[in-house]
Amino acid sequence: MKRYLVIVDGRVQGVGFRFFCVRHAQLRGVTGSVRNLDNGMVEIFVQGNEENINLFLMDIQKGDKFIRVDDMSVKKLNVVDNEREFTYKW
Repeated sequence: MKRYLVIVDGRVQGVGFRFFCVRHAQLRGVTGSVRNLDNGMVEIFVQGNEENINLFLMDIQKGDKFIRVDDMSVKKLNVVDNEREFTYKW
């Protein structure tokens, strides 16, 4: 089990990116949260097994016709016990 803080830059606000993250997190079986930052970037906390996290990160990096990820920074964190879902925050 691993946990990461991911900061995403690009066209990631106002294009359904948080919903996109929640949907792909559910598909990949990872937990955590996603929220917009005041600087136009998006903050993601993601937790799960390494393979599923990597698949999730590849999904969001690809984006879709509206979402464009220009840069992602990833920092390892301590695992949060008993986290059960992936949510988006306002």
